[in-house]
Amino acid sequence: MNKNLSQLRNDVNACADYPLPVSRTSGTQGKDRTLSSLIYGPVASTPNPLVKASGRLGQALIRLMMRQVSVVAAERLAGRFKLITLEGEPLRGVTWIPGQKIQIAMGSAFVARTYTPIEWNASAGRTCILAFEPGHGPGSDWVRNIEPGGTCHLFGPRTSLDPRGMNSPVALFGDETSIGLAYALAQARPGQVTCVLEVDDVPATRKVLRDLELDHAEVIARHPEEAHLDAMKSKLPYLLAAGMSFILTGKSRTVQRLRQSLKAYGCPSTSLLAKAYWAPGKSGLD
Repeated sequence: MNKNLSQLRNDVNACADYPLPVSRTSGTQGKDRTLSSLIYGPVASTPNPLVKASGRLGQALIRLMMRQVSVVAAERLAGRFKLITLEGEPLRGVTWIPGQKIQIAMGSAFVARTYTPIEWNASAGRTCILAFEPGHGPGSDWVRNIEPGGTCHLFGPRTSLDPRGMNSPVALFGDETSIGLAYALAQARPGQVTCVLEVDDVPATRKVLRDLELDHAEVIARHPEEAHLDAMKSKLPYLLAAGMSFILTGKSRTVQRLRQSLKAYGCPSTSLLAKAYWAPGKSGLD
C-alpha cells in the first residue's frame, strides 16, 4: 500500500534520528519506494571525493568560508534529475527556512553553483537537494559524477527568496530548477501552493513530481519560440483574482515576462517575489 505524505514525512524524520548503515546494495527497484528511501539511501562506504586541489588560495578560502560535508545518497530519479543528500557535523543546529539557498564549490571557492534545499534536518546534520543537469559545465559535471561516499564544500544557507511575509496561498511559476523550492514550500504550506512549470522533458519531470508527491503541479512543454509562455501568462489573471501571491523563478526571460504581465494586471509588489535562477549563455547566477 502506498503511504500518504504524512507517513512519508514521518519516515524521513525517523530515519534522520538514527545512524546510517555503512553499506547498502545499490538501487531501490521496488514499486513502493518511499520518500525516505529516496532521500537517505543508498549509502556507500568507500570515499570518492570529487573536489580536487585548485590552488592554495582557493583551498584556503574553502576551508575558511565553507562547510565540508559528505554525500550520503545520490539517486537518479529520471532524466537529468538527481536527488542528493548531504550530511556533516557543520550542518547541525543550522537555522534554515524554505526558499534559502546553498552554494556548492565546484572544486574551487571561485566556482560555485547554487541550489535550493528541499529540506534540512538540523538535529541530524542533513540536508537534501534536487539537482538538475542543465547541459555542459561545472554544475552539470558535478551532478552527473557525484556519488555516495564523496565529499563537497558548501556555503550557506543564505537568503534567496523569503516567502514568510506572504500570508495568502502561493502560485509558484518556474521550471526544472524550481522543483526543489516547490517541494519545500509545499511542506511549509500544505494545500496552499499552486505550481506551474515550463520544462523540456515532460515525462521525466512528471515522474520526479510523482516521486516527491507534487502531482498537483502543472507541467507545460517548452517551445523553441517561447510560444508556451502565452499559456503560462493566461493563468495569471485567474490566480490573481483568487487572491494568490506569486513567486517567479527559473529562466530569466520567463521571470521577466511573467513579472511584466503581473504588474500590468495590477499585482501589488507585496504579493510578488521574483528570482532568476539561470539565463541562456550565462553561468553561475546567484
